[in-house]
Amino acid sequence: MLRSLIAGLRHELELTTEARAVRRRDRHTSGLGADPGPLAAANLALKWLSLAQDRSRSNDGGVARAYSLLTGWQTSYPETTGYIVPTFLDASKRLRDPDLEHRGARMLDWLVSLQHPDGGFPGGMIGKLSPGSVTFNTGQILLGLASGVSVFGDRYRESATRAAEMLASSLDPDGCWRRHPTPFAKGGDKAYETHVAWGLFEAARSLGESRFLEAGLRQVRWALTQQRPNGWFDQCCLYDNARPLTHTLGYVLRGLLEAWEHTSDPALMASIRRTADGLLGAQRPDGALPGRLGPEWNAEVEWSCLTGNVQVAYSWLRLAEATGDDRYRRAGKAANAFTRRTLIVSGPEQQVGAVRGSYPVDGAYGRYEFLNWAAKFLVDACFKEHAMDGGA
Repeated sequence: MLRSLIAGLRHELELTTEARAVRRRDRHTSGLGADPGPLAAANLALKWLSLAQDRSRSNDGGVARAYSLLTGWQTSYPETTGYIVPTFLDASKRLRDPDLEHRGARMLDWLVSLQHPDGGFPGGMIGKLSPGSVTFNTGQILLGLASGVSVFGDRYRESATRAAEMLASSLDPDGCWRRHPTPFAKGGDKAYETHVAWGLFEAARSLGESRFLEAGLRQVRWALTQQRPNGWFDQCCLYDNARPLTHTLGYVLRGLLEAWEHTSDPALMASIRRTADGLLGAQRPDGALPGRLGPEWNAEVEWSCLTGNVQVAYSWLRLAEATGDDRYRRAGKAANAFTRRTLIVSGPEQQVGAVRGSYPVDGAYGRYEFLNWAAKFLVDACFKEHAMDGGA
């Protein structure tokens, strides 16, 4: 008891005034605010992401990995900057805001400067980059490059082709990627690299190369060997496969959905629905998902991973469109609404429109951090909800 008390006091002393204030807000029974609505929340998050690009400690055109309540703005993060690009290019079109397109091009130009001779990209953030190429990070950056080809043409075609070639050629015979693992996660196979396969699908579309589609589908077929009858996935977490994050479950689900978009395979849709339905059973009455889930879709932690909330919300909403099942629409809207209610809508600019790693903010995922990828996935999910409600 005494040791625990001392540890708690030490932790409190290590916190900044800003961190204490946000934690106090989150732990208070009225910590959740009013829901600003999908379009307003998307605009707030886009403004914060633009600030994260401008305030990146490495000042290079990339987007800061996070704003930490303990240490401030971090350096740019190539992996997530890669998939922030299509969000900005899409938002520029939706909102008729050319600045977002210019920002997306700046991100792309910076990313191209980081590409390795083998066509791949490093893992990690600036100042802590891996020496070699990493499969997952290359796939996420390929999402941005493919969208760049669609919007800007040949300017990014060569870079996108080289990245797609690296991914397609490095698949093992069974369809799993093992040759270029990240040094920033526990070793082993990764079912959630269906999100890398999605990069190949987008490359196939923008480059007109069907071989990249087939390469991505090979990985998806392998990933489905890791799915249990109840929809839960083995080998689907950064560090703890027995209790995967909803973030990585969100990755695997989105990758499967993108594969279905290209194939219309009813067997694939049945697999997608098994996972989506398992997640439905884990959703709390307030709309949130627990941050980690066990093999029976049981909650393993009390805190919520907000990134996972909005990733899964997007996929639920897509499923509602594809199947007409209203359960998915209701669940997606509830998960989005919960996440929007955690937003700080007025106050310090580094907090307004930002999305915590965890709610409460001292949860174990992205502790005391506002993460750039959490804001990106919120924008995507809010735009999807807005469109389903009849918006542009």
